Amino acid sequence: MNTLICGSLAFDTIMVFEDQFKNHILPDKIHMLNVGFLVPEMRREFGGTAGNIAYNLQLLNGKPVIMATVGEDFAGYAARLSAHGLDTTHIKTIDGSFTAQAFITTDLDDNQITAFHPGAMNFSHHNSVKDTKDVSLAIIAPDGRDGMFQHARECHEAGIPFLFDPGQGLPMFSGEELMHFIELADYLAVNDYEAQLIADKTGQTIESLATKVKALIVTLGANGSAIYADGLRIDIPCVKATEVLDPTGCGDAYRAGLLYGIAHGWDWLTCGRLASVMGAIKIASRGGQNHKPSRADIENLYSQALISTVTLD
Repeated sequence: MNTLICGSLAFDTIMVFEDQFKNHILPDKIHMLNVGFLVPEMRREFGGTAGNIAYNLQLLNGKPVIMATVGEDFAGYAARLSAHGLDTTHIKTIDGSFTAQAFITTDLDDNQITAFHPGAMNFSHHNSVKDTKDVSLAIIAPDGRDGMFQHARECHEAGIPFLFDPGQGLPMFSGEELMHFIELADYLAVNDYEAQLIADKTGQTIESLATKVKALIVTLGANGSAIYADGLRIDIPCVKATEVLDPTGCGDAYRAGLLYGIAHGWDWLTCGRLASVMGAIKIASRGGQNHKPSRADIENLYSQALISTVTLD
């Protein structure tokens, strides 16, 4: 059965600032911030939440189906997706629009400052979950606001369990709206900063929010992740990467591992451990979709990390 990936497809322009942001931002001048960062290194990558998640799920031999809206400049990206065997049936081109564009500056501590032009993503509601077939699981990742509401509702009405991943789209929603998503969702995945922001907006504790879904997953960067499920907190260790080159897309790789485990009915410890492996593989490569491990490579790292007694099937 297919896993529907609702989210953005974007071009990422990634720049590296060879210092630390904190050395150039004066806390007492934050109200009149006017800074510039020299970025000798710059590259353009294929990205977007839907693209990154689907790419990683495909590496696991999952069955991702991307649902996204793109602009007239998407031809090169479309060819790349097709070359990787990814289903592009539900990628819709919006005339007169650019594909979403992210401009990301990363410092030497892996902190990021991102500017994002949504472009065609704002028309994500032009796609409908009702047009898909044989979908057994979905993720609602950052996308156009109207589309996220629509796709969450359509998944719920169709009985398709879904993972809600608000990510950088969090500022678009009020506490009441976030609770609406959570009540429809089966799973919720956020990083530690986003978890605190949701708690603040909704007036709920993390533990309280966890009772409203089958599992609440909180990623903690180098400290691993925590999965709240069945009244328990399951701590997932971080898998050591061969190199730490670029955090861009690590959260998406982690979510692909989660989706694969959920689709195969694994327990939460095993799901989280595979997700951690996928994040470790991604961070050792620049860009969101340039790592190229084989299925055997993934299995070997999974085994080397001594994190499970089951085999991938």
